[in-house]
Amino acid sequence: MAGHTDNEIVINAPIDEVWDTTNDVVNWPDLFSEYAKAEILEQSGETVTFRLTMHPDDDGQVWSWVSERTPDRATRTVRAHRVETGPFEFMNIFWEYTETPEGVRMRWVQDFHMKPQAPVDDAGMTAHLNRNTAIQMSLIKDKVEAASTRK
Repeated sequence: MAGHTDNEIVINAPIDEVWDTTNDVVNWPDLFSEYAKAEILEQSGETVTFRLTMHPDDDGQVWSWVSERTPDRATRTVRAHRVETGPFEFMNIFWEYTETPEGVRMRWVQDFHMKPQAPVDDAGMTAHLNRNTAIQMSLIKDKVEAASTRK
């Protein structure tokens, strides 16, 4: 059994603005409320390896991990996975951007499996990610739309 989430939001801004803003990993702490720090460790072509560090959780635990991310501007997709998996056996993320009459549909698909000793199982993590993704997507939508040249 594995965990799976599939979430999307429509952002009323030009696709290049949505793409550029959401793929600027260094500035993710300004875009996402959960990240305290984003450090680029290596870049090879379009592929970037980076460390994300979260703000402390309710128990004071600071979570940090290394991920690898490869954006493809031509197809408006991004494939990413955790290199340091932490409590996950694996974590793969697919981002997709599609122009619609209402704006840009930004979709995140996450496939993962939790390690047996993880603090939550696949179902628990699925529920957590679905809740948190809605929060983060809404923040991103608000920030990108507020900064958009389409006014």
